[in-house]
Amino acid sequence: MSDAHLARLAEEYGVATTYEDWRGHRVRVPVDTLRHVLTALGADVAVPEAALAEHRARQATRLLPPCLVTRAKRSPRIPLPDGARAWVEVDGGRWCEPGPDLPLGAHMLYAEHGSVRQRAPLLVVPDRLELPAALREQRGWGLMAQLYSLRSRASWGMGDLRDLAELADWSARDLGAAFTVINPLHATEPTAPIEPSPYLPVSRRYASPLYIRIEDIPEYARLEPAQREGIQRLARPLREHGRTADLLDRGAVWAAKRQALAMLFQAPRSPAREAAFQAYLEREGAPLVEYATWCAFAEDHGCDYRAWPRELHDVAAHTVGTEALLRWSGIEFHRWLQWILDDQMAAAQAGARAAGMPVGIVHDLAIGVQGGGADAWMYRDAIVSGVSVGAPPDEFNQQGQNWAQPPWHPVRLAEQGYAPLQQILRQTMRHAGGARIDHVMGLFRLWWVPDGASADQGTYVRYDHEGMVGALMLASQEFGSVVIGEDLGTVEPWVRDHLAERGILGTSVLWFERGADGAPRRPEEWRSGCLATVATHDLPPVASYLSAEHVALRDRLGLLNRPVAQERADAEDQVATWHARLVELGLLDPAVDPVSEPATVVAALHAYLARTPAQMIGIALTDVVGDRRMQNQPGTSDEYPNWRIPLTNAEGEPVLLDELMADPRLTEAARRALWPVSRPQPRRPRAERAEHAELPHDPR
Repeated sequence: MSDAHLARLAEEYGVATTYEDWRGHRVRVPVDTLRHVLTALGADVAVPEAALAEHRARQATRLLPPCLVTRAKRSPRIPLPDGARAWVEVDGGRWCEPGPDLPLGAHMLYAEHGSVRQRAPLLVVPDRLELPAALREQRGWGLMAQLYSLRSRASWGMGDLRDLAELADWSARDLGAAFTVINPLHATEPTAPIEPSPYLPVSRRYASPLYIRIEDIPEYARLEPAQREGIQRLARPLREHGRTADLLDRGAVWAAKRQALAMLFQAPRSPAREAAFQAYLEREGAPLVEYATWCAFAEDHGCDYRAWPRELHDVAAHTVGTEALLRWSGIEFHRWLQWILDDQMAAAQAGARAAGMPVGIVHDLAIGVQGGGADAWMYRDAIVSGVSVGAPPDEFNQQGQNWAQPPWHPVRLAEQGYAPLQQILRQTMRHAGGARIDHVMGLFRLWWVPDGASADQGTYVRYDHEGMVGALMLASQEFGSVVIGEDLGTVEPWVRDHLAERGILGTSVLWFERGADGAPRRPEEWRSGCLATVATHDLPPVASYLSAEHVALRDRLGLLNRPVAQERADAEDQVATWHARLVELGLLDPAVDPVSEPATVVAALHAYLARTPAQMIGIALTDVVGDRRMQNQPGTSDEYPNWRIPLTNAEGEPVLLDELMADPRLTEAARRALWPVSRPQPRRPRAERAEHAELPHDPR
């Protein structure tokens, strides 16, 4: 009976006791996993029967749910007993009835029944998002790039925001791109070592100073010649390294950039610049101070707040404020860094729009953050400790994944009206034409892995998707951003239906688009509401996929659960079936050998995508230049140099952005890869393009 009560308790907490795996088999969750997850959620499971009774008694006393969510122009459905009344506080003090005319946004709902009065956040969210008119009239395509891997002659050993602006401008004006999708630019550690994964940041609300182009900071021009020369001496070794195919060294980049940025922080600002800085600080308010405080503390105590002195664990503690005052100059420096980033991200988006992109830059939002990082410290009361987010075993990651990220607490986040999530989303979309939501299923349920357990010993925990998706839609509505959900892997069918109903695009990856018989889907069978791609950053480039190099790599890394010969045979069969489909559709000559002529197959695959009804088509920059190395091999950390691979061509030689834009051979290779989907535009003179770089951000 104890296990039966434990299972009922888990179900009432939204914790799955069974789940369906990627092969369609029903898997029972271990009892130890249920106990661990329920304990992390705040339940005392020593005696499951008592815990269940206590939970039900507590629920019976609630007049209101943790957060009530309603869609625009609908009256909130408030589950009140007879005789109870409810009212809403909007606009910071105006009272009204909870009817269909409530404005979009976050409000406070009050309920009263007898002597009991309670309140809960009320979110009024859009019913549906609409695509920009340009995408409704004609679907668009864009390059997908890992920005850090895209170096230029001027960047400091890794790609930066000026490189992003140049890539967007070139692809828009020369090739007709409608958007550019990039990896998350989330904040990294303020001290070495720097975590290489853009999907494991210290904060999702703020950005990484690694992406700052030093010379684009206006104060750089005001320095004395000797000071500018000193900064350039810092840059030269990084630029030399950036002209090789060697792995990226974020630690070296940050060490040099931090010295240069410290010098520029001390440089005098013009009255207009100082006014802009102060306006930014006022807009960002206390959260920016908290983030900068974490950075200053991390420089002294390390980048995991859980290892700091205990009196510094609570962001609101008096000791934190006292210690922050002692480090105020450092805190001001980190606030200034975010202002510089905000400026350069705004310029990149404005430049992309000025170049003719109807969407512009599509930023990526990671699923979570480091357990001891800034967001985990700032939002500690909405974060769960003792568990990590990951994914169950699937076809490509047969041992499951543990991403070492703490999840949101479903109830505590709701009780805050999803405010922490909204803050992160708004910051992501502020200077973006679109947002890609990594692992969008996390708005519905997340795979929780108990600390110390293997990734396959986790279980799913459910969230109120109306609230999570509603928070996303509020941010998108505010900034007019296209939203793309990465809905790959094990996804319940109704989840995709819900996202489509709300106007959120999905992600369709060519290698995964197969029918029940395993054969590739015909292009007309694809859904229209998606970003269609050949692969993702977690999959091998086309050239590597065609030759089954990825199978050999996973075998060397010990990631296979089946014999390598069987894996290779399956991979070769996949390539053969797609080869046959391309030939059948007249997109590929049957004599073409995929292994020896990958560029021809790349063009054919993109021609296939062009025949689908997909609203957006994403083309990996790695496939355009013939790169063969994976950016990330899931299931590894130090075993493979994840997220440190620079952009190279088929021969493993570095490809710099300048060469890509200026070398006729590379440009022609790009055109061959993109011809099925690109719409070349008349090219403006270089000088005319440059003047648009300083246009203010257009939030549309």
